[in-house]
Amino acid sequence: MNKKVWVGAILSLIAIVVIDKFLLPIYTSSGREATVPNVKNISYGEAERILGKANLKAVKSYNVRYLPEVQPDIVIDQVPPAASTVKPGRNVYLVVNRTDKPSFAIPDLTGRPEEEARQILARLGMTVSGVQVRAVSKTEEDGRVLSQSVPPNVTVMTGSAISLIVGKIEQEPAGLKRVVVPDLLGMSIDQARSIIIQNGLVLGKITYERSALLVPNTVISQKPSVNSFAQSGQAVDMTVATNE
Repeated sequence: MNKKVWVGAILSLIAIVVIDKFLLPIYTSSGREATVPNVKNISYGEAERILGKANLKAVKSYNVRYLPEVQPDIVIDQVPPAASTVKPGRNVYLVVNRTDKPSFAIPDLTGRPEEEARQILARLGMTVSGVQVRAVSKTEEDGRVLSQSVPPNVTVMTGSAISLIVGKIEQEPAGLKRVVVPDLLGMSIDQARSIIIQNGLVLGKITYERSALLVPNTVISQKPSVNSFAQSGQAVDMTVATNE
């Protein structure tokens, strides 16, 4: 066998090895597919392990959310979704629950309809602990937030509670005059009596309550409550301080 034949045989052998070891794997792998497993509701570490076994790569998404009812670092969403068909080595982006509660500044809810205020608070993850209804005489205040227990721009954590005071116009019975009950708290009995008369009301029952901190005859509480509606001539009961 001459030299040219030997060279040709060697080159052919090299070509076969290159095709077998390099070109064929590249060609065949180009048609391979992987099925994305479901890794939601498990820890990020476990999701990373499962995706690795499926020849996929876990990537923690910057779109991190916080769900108070879910443990920290649990996968709450994934892209692509489970059962998707992708190429091997594809990144699977995982949204995990935050390990710390996010904080934010409370918005000003004053003047907003109650339902709108509730929706805003729900989006922020806040709990409405209570809604107090206060009588109002202006139609523009009816059904709207008059005040909030946490002032605007105060920084709180997700899950914090807040209470609201909402205005409500009460229907005035036919033939009867309606008045707004004045604030008597902190006044003396004589001052309170004068204010009651000026507003078309009458002084009702006076109850005494012992107090070492307040000046005797200082109004501690009243009924009906401040800013509620009463009928003209209705009695206003008071509790006042005494040192006896």
